[in-house]
Amino acid sequence: MHERISDVRYAVITVSDSRFNEIISGHDITDKSGEFLKDELGAKIYHLIPDSKTMLEGLIEHIIEFTDVDSIVITGGTGLSKRDITADVVKSMYEKELDGFKIIFHNLSYGEVKYSTILSRASAGLYKGKIIYSLPGSINACKTALDIIKTETGHIIGHIK
Repeated sequence: MHERISDVRYAVITVSDSRFNEIISGHDITDKSGEFLKDELGAKIYHLIPDSKTMLEGLIEHIIEFTDVDSIVITGGTGLSKRDITADVVKSMYEKELDGFKIIFHNLSYGEVKYSTILSRASAGLYKGKIIYSLPGSINACKTALDIIKTETGHIIGHIK
């Protein structure tokens, strides 16, 4: 059973110390990836937070408990630096990981960035009946993942409900 794309309700979270620090410093933020995803997915919920395990876990729990979203799309924090915590946080939360997303994402990314795709720990999984996608913070990575998300999220929801 496929749900129409317009029926899927999304939340978008950007995880980025640098973007968050721009807000704290009073600068205009340039969160191209988060804004792109919010606009393309029609997300009514959007948050930008620093690379903080506690904040990310708490925000995910809050969105799931107090909103009617079907899917949370997170951008940022999937790299290899010490501060990149998103991949580790969501992996510890997933009840079931959707390994196919990672495989397809890396396959598509290889066509764009070649072997550099191995630096990304993009993933998708299920948590409390919701679909969580974890994407790199680059705008190109978000564009690469968008077609997969738009095409399959309704289908996945049909399987888990």
